[in-house]
Amino acid sequence: MPSFTLLTLAGYVVALVAIVHLLSLRKQPASTLAWLWGILFLPFLGALLYWAIGADRLRRKRLRRRAGFAAFRRERGNRLADRALDLVPTEDAALARVLARLNRIPPTGAATFRLLHRADDFYAALLARVAAARHHAHVQFFIWRDDSAGAPLRDALVAAARRGVRVRVLLDELGSVLLASAHFRELAAAGGEFSWFQTVSPLRRRFLFNLRNHRKVQIIDGEFAFVGGMNVGREYQGLDPRYGPWRDLQCELSGPVACALQENFADDWFYATGRRVTEHCYYPEARAPGRHPLLILAGGPDDPDQPMQRSIVAILNHAARRAWFSTGYFVPNGVTLVALQLCAARGVDVRLLVTEKTDHPALLRIGRSFYDELLAAGVRIFEYSRALNHTKAAVVDEDWLLVGSANLDNRSMRVNFELSVLVRHPEAAAEFAARLEEDFAASAEITAATLAARPRHERVMEAALRPFAPLL
Repeated sequence: MPSFTLLTLAGYVVALVAIVHLLSLRKQPASTLAWLWGILFLPFLGALLYWAIGADRLRRKRLRRRAGFAAFRRERGNRLADRALDLVPTEDAALARVLARLNRIPPTGAATFRLLHRADDFYAALLARVAAARHHAHVQFFIWRDDSAGAPLRDALVAAARRGVRVRVLLDELGSVLLASAHFRELAAAGGEFSWFQTVSPLRRRFLFNLRNHRKVQIIDGEFAFVGGMNVGREYQGLDPRYGPWRDLQCELSGPVACALQENFADDWFYATGRRVTEHCYYPEARAPGRHPLLILAGGPDDPDQPMQRSIVAILNHAARRAWFSTGYFVPNGVTLVALQLCAARGVDVRLLVTEKTDHPALLRIGRSFYDELLAAGVRIFEYSRALNHTKAAVVDEDWLLVGSANLDNRSMRVNFELSVLVRHPEAAAEFAARLEEDFAASAEITAATLAARPRHERVMEAALRPFAPLL
């Protein structure tokens, strides 16, 4: 048989396997159709692209704890959850219960909570906590650079490991693709542990290039934690002239929430390494639920119920007066789009802050293709151009603040492993709302008139790129 015929036959076999796999995932209909057409009309390239970035479901074993330990955690967690709910006003209790059910994480609380608006402040706070760590330091990021930001944190973790602190570092293999494992050789020599969160590992039968662990969470001694959108790199300090004075947000928390976040880290660590973090010493018992009620939102491609997507919808449905979102990337799917439209249609002040200076121009153009539908519903949109605004946060009404790693885009809703916290903290909500008002004033507000006035070639590019929205 001629080689060309064999190659053609192989291409169609690969395409057929890709189609069977695609249909078995039960993806969103728009995404399924887009990939189906791509695979059929481009049997070689379409199938290869599908295997590279199309698969968005992952099956993994959750950490199976000893029966006694599980019962211990469940009893204590339920007790603290009830006490945390007691701190939530009656009108918000239903939202708290819904989010807890969607994410399968009981309500918890923070004894202290503060916002860190600058990377320098975040790095300084994290370094101080690592330096004071007595038992363990668990650090998880999407991106870690071997630069003036990454080296000091690595050295602090090495010093902690040398004095007997249990140090574990978990990084996404694709997010930190430019980082060599040798960066942590000294940490391993000191007794610390480092691992990639691998979704691409032929030896472990993992070939999921598209799935990334986008979470940024750090837990010290099971008492203190950091959550937000910041990674480790000099660009986050505003030292990369391409992006300017980078805008981002991280929060520092203490109290029972640290143990709840520890559970999430332990599951990711178990997936990455097969090693368990189940000893009671990693989950110190809190004596009080904390002053600030808090819900953890944890989504990923291993959960077909899409808890991050449903949580955002629940939050928008609950908003009564305002819902102001800042997102680094905005590529809404149909569910997010409708939720934003309905929220604005109820008379809620819905605003979006989107970065105009971006490292992904195609995503900006795709997001812009949805602007007219949002404006028609009453959503206000602002594009920030002074720097790259990477902040993933929202203020809802006067009391609730959402901070984490999830953008308002398809990847965060369906494909990435994400983690955010929703805290009832009027002072922190007011602080972030004040920052958003400054950013709105410094941004260009998008109106129907400005949309109509944009160049024809931009409109053509937006229209051409929009069909790719379900794939991103």
